[in-house]
Amino acid sequence: MKKKRLSVEEYVKGVLNGDRVTLSRAITLIESTLSNDKKMAEKVMESILPFSGKSIRIGVTGVPGVGKSTFIENFGKLLVDMGYKLAVLAIDPSSQKTHGSILGDKTRMESLASDKRAYIRPSPAGGALGGVSAKTREAMILCEAAGFNVVLIETVGVGQSEIAVKGMVDFFLLLMLAGAGDELQGIKKGIIEMCDALVINKADGENIDAAKRAKREYSNALHLFQAKENGWFPKVMVCSSLKKTGLEEIWKMIEEYWLKMSQNGFFENNRQEQRANWMHEHIRYLLESRFYQDELIKEKIQHMLPDIKSGQQSSIAKARELVDLFMKTQSE
Repeated sequence: MKKKRLSVEEYVKGVLNGDRVTLSRAITLIESTLSNDKKMAEKVMESILPFSGKSIRIGVTGVPGVGKSTFIENFGKLLVDMGYKLAVLAIDPSSQKTHGSILGDKTRMESLASDKRAYIRPSPAGGALGGVSAKTREAMILCEAAGFNVVLIETVGVGQSEIAVKGMVDFFLLLMLAGAGDELQGIKKGIIEMCDALVINKADGENIDAAKRAKREYSNALHLFQAKENGWFPKVMVCSSLKKTGLEEIWKMIEEYWLKMSQNGFFENNRQEQRANWMHEHIRYLLESRFYQDELIKEKIQHMLPDIKSGQQSSIAKARELVDLFMKTQSE
């Protein structure tokens, strides 16, 4: 039996009341590519927006195998035991072939997923980084309006998605492994400029000494970098997600960061800049979407592709021709 379609008012009321079923349906609505759903989603977000923003947003990244899921599960359990309401979102750069979802299988965080104080939700990519960012941000805002005061955003690895996540969180945490090669190879300037903390995971058993050595090496390397504009030096810590050691210290560090950034005004300034950037990114996403949905453009692209693939025509020249054509049709 098909579910009854909710009205804008029902979505808003359900989310503000903390109803998880309505929250999930609202996130599904904002992820929809249907024209009518997009219009309704905009109305829902406009009504919800004044009730959001009262959480701390934390990005968690690291290469596959670093233990992100175990870290988020046990770190999340710590937070909910401390009285926080936790939402976990995932940027999912879905495969263009399989459209797979990185957190579709919640058995990776079975304990946290079954905890009523936490909410876990993947956000599919939809093929464009701007689309990913917009939908993940909107999901985050919905979760905040539903009463979740800590939002963890998990990324799939180190790459383009990290840039997107950094632009939507207050604190960016990079998980690392010791003993996985030359430790200092992990010190990439771009990542260091983005992250607020390096955490060496799996510091247990025979790996404890290696983790401590890695911490010293990373700490020494970080001294080569200047302090960030907000006055914060990225900290290096060790933990064992499996043994649940070092997690409380990580949260205390995040609280210290939160307090310092709130006092020096950077916290709110950062949020303001993010809101402006979100608008510009979404403009680019909407323009790209409208371009590729234009029937004339789709027909022209299909006609041009054989010559472009064979190298008989310039990709750059044809791109400009398509954009000029699109602009002309929009002005008519």
